[in-house]
Formats: sequence, structure tokens, C-alpha cells
Amino acid sequence: MTGRDDGAWAGMNHRGWLDHAEVTRRLDAGADPERWGVGGARPLHRAAVFGSPEVVAELARRVTDVDALENGTTALWDAVTAGRTTNARALAAAGADPLWTGFGGWSPARLSLAGPEPDLFAPTAGLPPLTDAEHALSEESRRLLAALGESRHDGLGLACVAGIDADEAIRRLEARPADAQLMEDLLEDPYEYELDDILLLVGVTTVPGGCVLTQPWGYGPSMPGLHARLSPGTVSYGLYANPKSGNQGSVHRDGVCEGWDLHPGGGPQAGDSPEEALLSYLFHHNAVAYSLARTGLRPTGARAVLGPPDRWVELPERDYWAM
Repeated sequence: MTGRDDGAWAGMNHRGWLDHAEVTRRLDAGADPERWGVGGARPLHRAAVFGSPEVVAELARRVTDVDALENGTTALWDAVTAGRTTNARALAAAGADPLWTGFGGWSPARLSLAGPEPDLFAPTAGLPPLTDAEHALSEESRRLLAALGESRHDGLGLACVAGIDADEAIRRLEARPADAQLMEDLLEDPYEYELDDILLLVGVTTVPGGCVLTQPWGYGPSMPGLHARLSPGTVSYGLYANPKSGNQGSVHRDGVCEGWDLHPGGGPQAGDSPEEALLSYLFHHNAVAYSLARTGLRPTGARAVLGPPDRWVELPERDYWAM
């Protein structure tokens, strides 16, 4: 018997972790500071991402180990990767270890050097500085995020291709110019059309580093057969911002699929390389920017994504689902 009430967290949602009085009331009533919900979830990890510094400090005071793991990470790691720097400071003040090694070999302290508050844990003895390449990626992330601005991308399909321009992409796809009148009518309200009737219409734009294919209303540019034709001799990344199930990504290199059903913008994951973990941290919650950066594209604005593109084209009829 633990003396804890397993139901004392019942009804707690992500907004509840902001309410210090409510969290304290539940804890005093028997809520377990070590366990929330099912599957080994931990209240401190929830508060690190969704809560206030006061709630984080309250829970940190009551747990046995402030660096206990949930899904392979500490609460401090989760706070840093979620961009919750005030919560990260509260955890560090409670004794959380900023030098704990997480995904990709990064510690929360070293990862934060690339983020918006590089002095988050300063000074930290023995912390290696960012390499020139890591620093350059950090700087580019800030530039790219500012260039793209704030916008929603639900339903968007995107193909980001390194090293070729719009002309070469069109040639590889054997695409033809789209009917001008159809595009004028379509752009007024694409959702008046059946998706199958407009799936092969895509915009193509040259950007620094390569080109972008976009379809604001569907998954066309993410289809694997399209990337098999675009990626010989280079790399391409496909994104579909699925409004029902979330962002879905894929990587093709030299005509071959290297990764499918990926989660761009989802943050660092177990098994990430150091570069991949850093990229995922810098573009956490921004799948479009991640997809562009993943292939080294450097657009100076959002036009290549949101339109109008350099050209609207129609793809030939073929099986674009062949891997």
C-alpha cells in the first residue's frame, strides 16, 4: 500500500498543470507525485511541458528523483526541448541535472546553447561549446523561422528537393503547364473540388538550395512515386500536414526511400543522430521549416510554401504510390 489515491488526478488536463493551488490541493488529497494516468506517465514531466514554474517546483519538491525518466527522458530534457525555459530553470534550481545525456548524445544544457536562451544554464563547468556547423544550423533556424512567419498548414502537401531547380523538377516529373482557367477557379475555393480531380496539380518554385513543390489542399507532393523521380543524385523530403492524424514525413535519397511515416516537427527521438536531434529541437512544432531545413533549402519567404509558386503544373497519370 502506498497510501496514494490513484483517482486523485482524475479530470486533470494540460491546462490544470498551470494551476498551482489546484495541483497542491490534489497532492495534499493523496494524488501521487510519481504517477499520473496510465503507462508510467509522471506528473513532473507533464508540468515541465504544460505547467507553470510554481507547479514544477512543487512537484520537484515531492518526488523521490527529480531526474526520473519517462519514455527515456528527464523532465528537464522535456522542458528544454519544448521551449519551456522558465520551467527548465525551476527544475535546475530543484537539482535536476543539465548535463544528463539525452537523445543524440545531447544534454539539456548543451542543447540549450543552440536555442533562444543560450545562457539558460550558464555557467556550466565542462560544457563543450557548439561546433561551427552546429552554430550555423542554429543561426539558420532563426532566419528560416522568421522568413516563414506564423501560419497554419493543415492539409498542406510539400516536397523539398535539394540541388535542382524548378525547371529540372518539372523535367524529371514530365509535368506540363496546368490549365490557367482551371487554376484560377481552383484557387478561389479548392475544397469545392474532389481531391482525386486536383491531386496531380502542384506548384513548383526555385529557392536557394533547390526547389519546393507545394499543394495547399492535399498530399500530392508527398507521394513516394513522385520522390522516386525527383531524388536521383540528391535528397528529397515529403510532408503531408494531415489535419486528422498530424504531420507525416518521408525521406528519399537517390531514388530510394530511406524513411517513411516520419514525424517532422515532433522533437528529438530515441535513435536520432546528433545532427538529427539538433535539427528536431530547433524546428520542434514546425514541420514545414523542418522539412525545408532537412534538405538544406533556404527560402527567403513563405511564397514557395503558401504560393503563388513560380509555376503551376499538372503531373502525368501514373502510380505515384509505388515505393
